[in-house]
Amino acid sequence: MRIGMQLSYGGGFAEAVEELADYEKAGLDIVFVAEAYSFDAVSQLGFLAARTARIELAAGILPIYTRTPTLTAMTAAGLDYVSGGRFTLGLGASGPQVIEGFHGVPYDAPLGRTREIIDICRAVWRRDRLEYQGKHYTLPLPPEQGTGLGKPLKLINHPVRAHIPIFIAAIGPKNVELAAEKAEGWQPFFFHPGRAADVWGASLAAGRAKRDPELGELDVVVQAPLAIGDGAESWLDLMRPMFALYVGGMGAKGKNFYNSLAQRYGYEKEAALIQDLYLDGKKKEAEAAVPADLLRATALVGSEGQVREKLAEYAEAGATTLNVTPLAPNHRARVALVEQIRGWIS
Repeated sequence: MRIGMQLSYGGGFAEAVEELADYEKAGLDIVFVAEAYSFDAVSQLGFLAARTARIELAAGILPIYTRTPTLTAMTAAGLDYVSGGRFTLGLGASGPQVIEGFHGVPYDAPLGRTREIIDICRAVWRRDRLEYQGKHYTLPLPPEQGTGLGKPLKLINHPVRAHIPIFIAAIGPKNVELAAEKAEGWQPFFFHPGRAADVWGASLAAGRAKRDPELGELDVVVQAPLAIGDGAESWLDLMRPMFALYVGGMGAKGKNFYNSLAQRYGYEKEAALIQDLYLDGKKKEAEAAVPADLLRATALVGSEGQVREKLAEYAEAGATTLNVTPLAPNHRARVALVEQIRGWIS
């Protein structure tokens, strides 16, 4: 099992990079940089490539709507080049609030677009002369839609790798099935190891049944806050604002994927209450309404014995990469948490 960490997109990036070398020495395997409506992830990943030597670098995630498929492929090949073959391309649909609100493009056909983008990226990395006829993307552009001067081209550079790993962030049934079929890795959100099989088992099985064996085993990348020791559960309250934001505010009623996930976990009434409170501007009340057992179930928090048991639960549920958020009073203590858990799962 690998150990990963996501760098915050809300601020403090420069400080986090300075600290990353210590995490790398402690055994961190991979670091993810997100892209919401913040600074772009690509420039920061390029900076990380220059400041690190061993650690894997991943976009976690690049929204599928904000770049053309070929630019996505070029960007991934460029990051793989400057990092010496250490890059993983994370893709995801984001949501209509961000895509239509911040980027001003329609949020349509996320499944079909993701499938075609993956096919186009892999063709670019193979240096195929690019000709693609899809439902959503056609390359070159048909003459009747442009000047008629477009012609099939192939990437000028020779990529470090002709097959760069692709992860898909997904929580909906069809999206998860697509990830299990087409991608090297799957990034769920708010992963509940005790209920993962009930919620996603059928989708994963359906996708794996169509999976190309050359892709290898699916890397299941789960996020979890990490705190170990007596009184560690007090750190769980720090997760309440994020849960309230996602379950309550990341989308309108009926269009919030995270709220739907909480309901599928069995928290129908709680998810509805959190959303009502959050959308009414009662954010603190929404945070207080997040069930403590949901926080506990989606975290690696507790005594040494409890965290060891939880690690076994994650492994049994299929997790292969733990993307942790170490919670401790200072940097040295946070690094020690990564070192500790690295020792347990080596």
